[in-house]
Amino acid sequence: MPALAPAATRRPRARWLVPAALILLSFVPVLQGSLRLAELAGGADVTPENARFFASPVPVVAHIVSVTVYSVLGAFQFVPSLRGRRGWHRVAGRILIPAGLAAALSGLWMSAFYALPPGDGEVLLVLRLFFGSAMVAGLVLGMLAIRRRDFRKHGAWMTRAYAIGLGAGTQVVVLLPWMLLIGPTGELARAVLMGMAWMLNLAVAEYIIRRRDLRRRQVKAGAVSGVPTAA
Repeated sequence: MPALAPAATRRPRARWLVPAALILLSFVPVLQGSLRLAELAGGADVTPENARFFASPVPVVAHIVSVTVYSVLGAFQFVPSLRGRRGWHRVAGRILIPAGLAAALSGLWMSAFYALPPGDGEVLLVLRLFFGSAMVAGLVLGMLAIRRRDFRKHGAWMTRAYAIGLGAGTQVVVLLPWMLLIGPTGELARAVLMGMAWMLNLAVAEYIIRRRDLRRRQVKAGAVSGVPTAA
């Protein structure tokens, strides 16, 4: 029995690795957003790259604030000990769903009405509109599922929506090696790489969802047979 003690002590710490990794993944986009807010508040020089934000600052400010709240708070929903606390999960959800909707809808507004920034193109615009709409759909379906007390579907849709919302962090990870090894991306390469980042996040989300479903089935099977299952 003493030989099992180190694993037992490491296990609670390991549960915090996922939220820590998610927060780390959000770090660059959150930092960029903070710098953008400082730029808008400080009256920086208007350039072709930031002119659209100075012309209409409300959507970008709403987007930065809501994405920051959604990314950071959402990461803690992946801690099983917190997710299992009904009070915490309910309060966090009441913050996360409005924040996620604000992030997605403000992102859609900027994609539709802001001038295309340098380096973007029509293909990336279509991808932004598609994944932004998918994020809204995921949040709405997750909200409807919890009203039906369908906890499995609620968790699945919220996980998918969070994966899309975290796309900006994965896009940094995907784009950086290209820029370091090859150089600046063209419009098509940028669109393809950013689309790959969203798809990668969704693939991970589906893996997590299937793993949760498998664990539920194992717990049910153990309850029926009377044989305890591994946590």
